[in-house]
Amino acid sequence: MAWEGGSGGSGGGGARDMDALQGVRSIVLKPSESLDEGRFTRIAGADFNDAGLGLSGMLASLATTGFQASNLGDAVDVVNQMLEWRLSHEKPREDCDEPELDPTYRESVKCKIFLGFTSNLVSSGIRDVVRFLVQHHMVDVIVTTAGGIEEDLIKCLAPTYRGDFSLPGTLLRSKGLNRIGNLLVPNDNYCKFENWIMPIFYQMLQEQSREICVFLSEATLPTTFVLLSLLFMKRNQFYLPAECLDTIEDIRLMNGEAIHATPRKTGIIVLGGGLPKHHICNANMFRNGADFAVYINTAQEFDGSDSGAQPDEAVSWGKIKGSAKPVKVHCDATIAFPLLVAATFARKLHDTKQTY
Repeated sequence: MAWEGGSGGSGGGGARDMDALQGVRSIVLKPSESLDEGRFTRIAGADFNDAGLGLSGMLASLATTGFQASNLGDAVDVVNQMLEWRLSHEKPREDCDEPELDPTYRESVKCKIFLGFTSNLVSSGIRDVVRFLVQHHMVDVIVTTAGGIEEDLIKCLAPTYRGDFSLPGTLLRSKGLNRIGNLLVPNDNYCKFENWIMPIFYQMLQEQSREICVFLSEATLPTTFVLLSLLFMKRNQFYLPAECLDTIEDIRLMNGEAIHATPRKTGIIVLGGGLPKHHICNANMFRNGADFAVYINTAQEFDGSDSGAQPDEAVSWGKIKGSAKPVKVHCDATIAFPLLVAATFARKLHDTKQTY
């Protein structure tokens, strides 16, 4: 218990209390500067009292919802800018060719879109979202790992199932079931894959005009554990043609996709991190950066990894233009990407069909 000594009236103490209270009030109730509503958007969520809200209304509310919903809303805006950009929006370059001045040609030139994703997303239902984009020619360049290609082929042969993150590994191993997060892939799927792909390898052998030995090392061969395992088990039976495994040529062609994109602008959409993210960003460095960029991943930057690096780090390398307004959505891509596609690529496709 506190006690203050002294005698006489409490007037002096009362005055001090009032001064202290006034100081507290000035701290707690500090006046605010007015925010320019032309620059700052009011926060408001979706109004589900509106029976006509629908998916489009809910997606439109993301930008004003706050937190990562707002980042996703910004990503929607950036992707729509990629889809809407035309060369006719820009002034002709001083050194442009004569055909580049043709208005019809300028209106036909669109943004070149790079899409990258990690192999686990192909194991998930995001494979079907990517298939939609490819089916309708909505992206120009796709970068994934060999695991992404392998999982795509395996899904053509047998399905993947939903499991649970907490299923015991020992139990699953005893049943020949492989777990990818909360997905289950029966080991029989890989057996079917072997039965399908090995005859193709044998055919490749027969078509070789000469015998070439390729050293199968992870540093030089862009393939997966499954393919490497199959080749290891068949190592005494055939060699692979080196032409199919030329990583230098692959990088040259990839960089060329960005370098020779001019006069087109380039946009990048990367789901996850790792090799696809680096490969796409690095290629765009050779043209002084992409004009539009959207990252969707949950990786953090504190460990210095490329996967977790913020878009501004890519700006420092010249992988994204300083004039761009890139967005990173900190979210599981299986949640964010279908919403992003619904509000951009899918909306544009279906709106175009309704127009005609």
